[in-house]
Amino acid sequence: MNDKELLKLFKDSNALLEGHFKLTSGKHSDIYYEKFTLLKQPAICTKICAQMSENLKQYQPEIIVGPTTGGIIIAYDVARYLGRDAIYAEAAENGGREFKRGFSLEKGQKVAIVDDVLTTGRSVFEVIDLVNKYEAEIVGLGLMLDRSNGNVSFDYPYFALTTVKANAWEPEDCPLCKDKIEITQRGSRKF
Repeated sequence: MNDKELLKLFKDSNALLEGHFKLTSGKHSDIYYEKFTLLKQPAICTKICAQMSENLKQYQPEIIVGPTTGGIIIAYDVARYLGRDAIYAEAAENGGREFKRGFSLEKGQKVAIVDDVLTTGRSVFEVIDLVNKYEAEIVGLGLMLDRSNGNVSFDYPYFALTTVKANAWEPEDCPLCKDKIEITQRGSRKF
């Protein structure tokens, strides 16, 4: 699956939205990738996860970890393709991530981290911190879509199935605010 094919899946599933959006980072954008519109469609989601698993296979992960919420679906399906288990890193009450539901990692265990849409990397960095607390070995990271235009990087091998340039402005610099266009806030983290 190449960049154009993945972006076509977003467009065909009505997951590429245009308007005025407040992002999880607090910035404003004229484009929003509504991953859950895409993830709710198993026939499309599994194509994406098959490609992610193919890209991660070379790192020989023993377990796949994804952050809640979209990362749960991706981790499960990528793990299914790789014949591995999947566990989920949930938001901790005091910030960061934690394993619940009896999940844990073993020291030295080879871990691949997967997530959906990368903007600031906050969720992925939280999962990295959590995995490192267990002294497990992060062998690779897989992302469905990088909307940071490559501006976020990690100290581990990683890939995004596609990288896009999406406008993102600080609220005080947002031309859409200046034009008094109504703003919408999507996503799970509210400010």
